[in-house]
Amino acid sequence: MSIIKNDFEKINITKIKKSKNNKKITVITAYDALFAKLFEDVADIILVGDSLNMSFAGKPDTLSATLEQMIYHTNAVCTGAKDAFVVLDMPFGTYTNEDEALKNAVKVYQETNAAAVKVEGGEDRAHIIKHLTSNSIAVMGHIGLMPQYVRSEGGYKVRGKTKEDIEQLIRDAKALEEAGVFSIVVEGVMGEAAKQITQAVNIPTIGIGAGKDTDGQVLVWSDMLGFFEEFKPKFVRHYLDGATLVKDAVNQYRTDVQDSSFPSKEEEY
Repeated sequence: MSIIKNDFEKINITKIKKSKNNKKITVITAYDALFAKLFEDVADIILVGDSLNMSFAGKPDTLSATLEQMIYHTNAVCTGAKDAFVVLDMPFGTYTNEDEALKNAVKVYQETNAAAVKVEGGEDRAHIIKHLTSNSIAVMGHIGLMPQYVRSEGGYKVRGKTKEDIEQLIRDAKALEEAGVFSIVVEGVMGEAAKQITQAVNIPTIGIGAGKDTDGQVLVWSDMLGFFEEFKPKFVRHYLDGATLVKDAVNQYRTDVQDSSFPSKEEEY
């Protein structure tokens, strides 16, 4: 059972905020009903990440994900995990200004049961996030290494290596808190910098490649379970050798088909 949820109450933003300096938050991505159902009783938050286009569509980055895709997959997740706190990643290009952001976030709320949306950006996008939260949209922030900035920044670069950059990240986090986010994903940030960011705000931070001192952790499920073979980020821990297990199982299935041991008499009508 999740450390925030219990048998009688669904998780909500109040519970998430109260976990600050109290209980670590477990976040995992999901993109379909099957895996969402498996994760529901364990994860405090299920994130429908735009990472789906890298993990499952074979794209080089997250930028090609569309709002229609995210809504489709969020509906699948919400169907499989009806009591989960589900967050939808707002895809690249859907929150370039206040009006566009609100229009697209309202569409998400109207067409899915997502509890919140996630938006990448710090001080530069605080005004957009403020516009969303002022119009009853719950927002999870995202600072540090931001995948939607990969092309403009020339690749995936770890943040928080200098005093100046740490100060900027802290300003980003404080600006997002002031704008009304209920939590902040801190990605690809040096551990000491992530610790300072976490101490600087009164809302939970969720780390990914940001050390152990954040208020929680998030991983992409296919990374965590060893299904994504192209590369393994330094911050990922494999809790299962999923790719090998699947390949072995499928090879055994092929063998059973070829030698006619499948189906057996017990498996016939």
